[in-house]
Amino acid sequence: MSTPETSRYVRLRVELVLEIDDEAAVTEAARQRIAEEAKEGMPDGERVHAEGAVTEDTAEALAYLVDPFGLVSQVPGVELQQASWSSERVEYDPDSPDWDLGEDDVDGDYEEECEEDGTGHHGYPG
Repeated sequence: MSTPETSRYVRLRVELVLEIDDEAAVTEAARQRIAEEAKEGMPDGERVHAEGAVTEDTAEALAYLVDPFGLVSQVPGVELQQASWSSERVEYDPDSPDWDLGEDDVDGDYEEECEEDGTGHHGYPG
């Protein structure tokens, strides 16, 4: 349903908390990705900078491996216009109210209208 007042652009916000149990594996995967990109023409200066960043910080290595285009490239009818993401080390306590994901992003009316679809996902029943 599209009206002239409806924007064709959608901001999709995703927040993940990941537990890294093998920092060496994450770092090595990022270094391999950099090596592949270097073969495809990544400038030497950019390669050296990227290798240093992913070697020094596992969170940077993980951010290097995240591919927003890959997340939506197979979705029919959409084209990625812009992406931004970052990673940081955090203390995680799943029982803390500070970790209620999306609490600030969803208004109460929408949340009340959503219902679980049997897969653990929630969908708008409209």
